Amino acid sequence: MKAKKILSVMLASVMAVGMMAGCGSSSKSSEEKSGGAAKAEKKDVTLTVWGPQEDQAEIKGMDQYKDGILKYMCDKFNDEHPEWNITFQYGVCAEGDAKDTVTKDLDNAADVYMYANDQIPTLVGAGALAQIGGKNAEEIKNNNSETAVSSVTYNDGVYGVPFTGNTWFMYYDKSKYTEDDVKSLDTMMAKDLGKGVTNFAFPLDNSWYIESFYYAAGCTLFGENGDDATAKCDFDSEAGIDATKYMVKLANSNKFSNEKDGSSIAKFKDGKLGAYCSGSWDAGAIKEALGKNFGVTKLPTVNIGGKEGQMRSFAGTKCIGVNPNCKNQDVAVALAMYLGSSECQKIRFEARGIIPCNNDLVEDAEVQKDAVAVAQNDEIANAAKVQPMLDEMASYWDPAATMGGEIVQGDVNDKNAADKTKAMTEGINSSIK
Repeated sequence: MKAKKILSVMLASVMAVGMMAGCGSSSKSSEEKSGGAAKAEKKDVTLTVWGPQEDQAEIKGMDQYKDGILKYMCDKFNDEHPEWNITFQYGVCAEGDAKDTVTKDLDNAADVYMYANDQIPTLVGAGALAQIGGKNAEEIKNNNSETAVSSVTYNDGVYGVPFTGNTWFMYYDKSKYTEDDVKSLDTMMAKDLGKGVTNFAFPLDNSWYIESFYYAAGCTLFGENGDDATAKCDFDSEAGIDATKYMVKLANSNKFSNEKDGSSIAKFKDGKLGAYCSGSWDAGAIKEALGKNFGVTKLPTVNIGGKEGQMRSFAGTKCIGVNPNCKNQDVAVALAMYLGSSECQKIRFEARGIIPCNNDLVEDAEVQKDAVAVAQNDEIANAAKVQPMLDEMASYWDPAATMGGEIVQGDVNDKNAADKTKAMTEGINSSIK
């Protein structure tokens, strides 16, 4: 998966804390009888929390976040729980690096940490991520969309608290396309935008993106919901072969460019590009490049094999979870729930522009004013598929990337499209017994 990753740095020595399914947020207490009154005993707790560097950096212009939003949120949690006296230890670990960093040494990994949801099978398999149960699981289900809940559901259990969506969509230049134009990729490609102008840029050789055309053709990857390995990948169907041929035609067009390393953003600035697919991480740079012509929307439809179909991105979430070796399970669970709460999602949005996924916040007036937030949430709700969380998914990435690369290089054509598509599909299904 192409996700924006930040270099992670592990603490040399940290305390491991985990969580058991169904843990609540209440703490043990003892009573001291004095004149008939009971006095709660304050519980001393040490928790190690890992998060990305950006969450621990000063937010300029916001004095309350001079030490970063992670510390601010943890301190606020501590203040709101007088029954606990929590000492926090912090480490830097980007969400995209969690599965590699945490699983290196579970005993010295963080008690509470953040990760991308597609890492859940690896983390669970390594004994690094606890299942959330009881009222906490119900709260997660009630406060999030079906897609967000599905993204943290694995083997019928809930593994983590989602705090933002993770997907991609389409940016466009409003001086070149209307809101109606960007509903259809074929309409966009048919327009003459002038000499030297690229109509559409797309990372065709990136396997986190290429599935969108096969989904548009009606193909499935491990079943309709991506949760049935026995259903296999059916990209080698007639519809899938048509999707390959569509991409071949697209790649051969002088109105198309294969996106590499953010080069498309410079084209936006120069007025040489109509549209480009990426995620929220590129929003700031594209806004600056396009200025008043900044446009953003969910993915368009495409006509493949005579049928109109919706391009669909892989969708996931970034989450907060707990190490299962927890000494203070109740506190770790409560902190994870708080860090993923609507209150903290709003802090992330206001301080860092991290788009919330909580149901109420999605409809919040301030979030609705943010075009990127609206586009991302629209994409997830109406034009995305939850990225399959199966062990067999590991065999998807290389064959799909190879197919995309060969299309870009011109090694795939209408004559060999069927054979190439079947070879890719065999590779994807190779791990299924």
